[in-house]
Amino acid sequence: MNSYFAPFLLHFFRLCIFNRNLKQPRCLLQAPPRPPLPPISESFQFGDLSIRFYRSLLIIMSTRKFESGFAKRKRKEKIEKLIKSQDGALDKFFGSSKRTHNEDVVTEEVFNENHNKNNTIEEGHCVMNEEVSTDKDNEPFSLDLVDPANWGNMNTNLRDLIVLKGPVREHEMIFPKDRANRHFSSIHYVRRLPNGETYDRKWLIYSKSLDKVFCFCCKLFKNDGIRTQLAHDGVNDWKNIGEKLKTHEVSCDHINNMSKWIEMELRFEKSQTIDKSVQEQINRDREHWRQVLLRIISVVKTLAENNLAFRGDNEKIYQENNGIFLSMIQMIAEFDPVMQEHVRRIKNKEIHYHYLGHKIQNELILMLAGEIKKVIIEKLKVNDTSGKGLFDELVDALNNLELDIDDVRGQGYDNGANMKGQHKGVQSRLLQLNPRAFYSPCGCHSLNLALCDVATCCSKVKSFFGVVQRIYTLFSSSTKRWKIFKENVTGLTLKPLSQTRWESHIESVRAIRFQTPQIKKALLQLANIDDPKTKSEAECLATYEIDNFEFLLGMIIWYEVLNNVNRVSKHLQAEDMHIDVAIDHLKSLISFFKSYRESGFESAMVDAKEIASELEIEPIFREKRVIHRKNSLKRLLLNR
Repeated sequence: MNSYFAPFLLHFFRLCIFNRNLKQPRCLLQAPPRPPLPPISESFQFGDLSIRFYRSLLIIMSTRKFESGFAKRKRKEKIEKLIKSQDGALDKFFGSSKRTHNEDVVTEEVFNENHNKNNTIEEGHCVMNEEVSTDKDNEPFSLDLVDPANWGNMNTNLRDLIVLKGPVREHEMIFPKDRANRHFSSIHYVRRLPNGETYDRKWLIYSKSLDKVFCFCCKLFKNDGIRTQLAHDGVNDWKNIGEKLKTHEVSCDHINNMSKWIEMELRFEKSQTIDKSVQEQINRDREHWRQVLLRIISVVKTLAENNLAFRGDNEKIYQENNGIFLSMIQMIAEFDPVMQEHVRRIKNKEIHYHYLGHKIQNELILMLAGEIKKVIIEKLKVNDTSGKGLFDELVDALNNLELDIDDVRGQGYDNGANMKGQHKGVQSRLLQLNPRAFYSPCGCHSLNLALCDVATCCSKVKSFFGVVQRIYTLFSSSTKRWKIFKENVTGLTLKPLSQTRWESHIESVRAIRFQTPQIKKALLQLANIDDPKTKSEAECLATYEIDNFEFLLGMIIWYEVLNNVNRVSKHLQAEDMHIDVAIDHLKSLISFFKSYRESGFESAMVDAKEIASELEIEPIFREKRVIHRKNSLKRLLLNR
């Protein structure tokens, strides 16, 4: 192979680029027709490459009969790019027809400009019933087009949709304050002229996410060469906001962008835009998908109301055992022309996203549940949190929903006195009206309170968790100290103690339990800084707390206790929790405490001694000095 490798390089550099006879560059891929090649002077075979050397030319030919890895990756990237371009395409079908400037508008996702171009992927790679979704599984995707912070990647369709909706404001919004205790005010929406007249600044809009104001028309019609704050980054200088707005609204760029905005609005009103035919096609497609989704939502709502299963053995339309959902879609398609057209596109593989898969079903269920939850929260606004006030609000809510209170068979609340009170609590008042409404306190809340009582009855435990909180506070109160912590501890980060959920203390203890030597090293490094307060606190924690064998033993014990309690608490909070499974978990927790009371101390001592050996400290308990005071009066009385 070595004897052939040198000629290969020689021919590659001398013959592949230049023709030796013509003495000029020659492109092999775009060469014009030439006479037959001369006889082959040399030939090599390297894997799937056939290399042939002619007298004046090098030819490299591939004998590969399958697609290369680069081609596969390129095709995969193309598919992923198409999938990413369709993110959130569902939200464009949920919107309001209101176009006023003073009312909230439900956001609507723009119709993606690549939808018509890329309805299908490369031939041989489009599956008829394939559903692709990049959204989170637990929450529906939503994009707030009212907020100018989401107008980063602007295209023509997005701009047209935003212009159709117009600027949206919230006049009763409470604006947040900045560090200087200043905030934006809605009075800036109105411009007062010198003659006393007022002029509405319709172009001024506020971004909730950025806490900045933007110019509506300049943000949409800005030029790349113009860099004004109101058109690009926004303005949050509330002290000088008045002057900035006055300067901006008389600038030439703002006036030109206002003219473009008004001209486009007039064109939309008269349906005489430049791309009128394209806009009409987009509107037809949008209306088609809106009608399709209305039918799909209706099917989802019907199945959810009747508590029926959605899916079957497969998720392909017009196949056996494909579930109730697809069966109802097939039935609707027999009579409804909109669904007939949708099914036809699916069968002919004209579309890739059909919104009939299980992911869109779950997303629609979550969206419906979110809307119902929002309505309930808006209705139940309680001012009186006493037992009587909460009970009256509960009765009114049941009456408004036309639900009979005598049909209640169970009630469960936390262990607050206003809820579980035996005489004046909500549960006792409801039992007086309906004795069959059995009351059961929240098991997770009861477990949390039991753990809280156990921890607060012992002074040693209070001191232990106080040290844990002090370690977190010391590092988290400064970015420089936190940087020192991250340099020494690369694993778990410190967590603060929760004041309401005691079983969550496991997160705070776990970070110290498995990283005690690294945390001690970070404290010793922190003790070398110049700040005397920080130096004293770090030395105290490293020398008198972490180096204390009693602290190490308490850390091991509480980690085991909190870990088992937290595991049971998570099971009690699960959505699919069953009463028999919960009872088994509680019994296992009780058995753990019984066994740990008998043999847990010995095992904890072993683990604590291992950590003590790593820290190079003696595994002994420190004894407090007992101060003996002389009492001459007492001594005289005893001597008598």
